[in-house]
Parts: sequence; structure tokens; C-alpha cells
Amino acid sequence: MEEFVDIQCPYCGQTFEVTVDTSVARQIFTTDCEVCCRPMEILAECAGGEVVSVEARSE
Repeated sequence: MEEFVDIQCPYCGQTFEVTVDTSVARQIFTTDCEVCCRPMEILAECAGGEVVSVEARSE
């Protein structure tokens, strides 16, 4: 199952949505900011089909 989660870009501070697969307990993936286009690493932890935590980090 997928869930939409708001994250904040560590570079420009803009908030936007990313999709997290809640069937995976711990995942790390890279995405680009929708505003400044800089790449960031997303760390998401899920349990019971829900997102427990999500963090955006600069690469």
C-alpha cells in the first residue's frame, strides 16, 4: 500500500508530497525537490501499514 507524506526540502525549505510504500518496513530512496530540483535522500520507516517516520536529508 502507498501513502502520501509531506516532506520539507533540506535545501530550500519548500514542503511537497512523496509517495511511501508502507509494505516496506525501512526504506531509503532519492528524489528531487519539486522547487529547487536538488536531490535529497528520503528515509522512511513504516509499521502496520502506516508511515511511522519520514526524514529528508541532503546528499
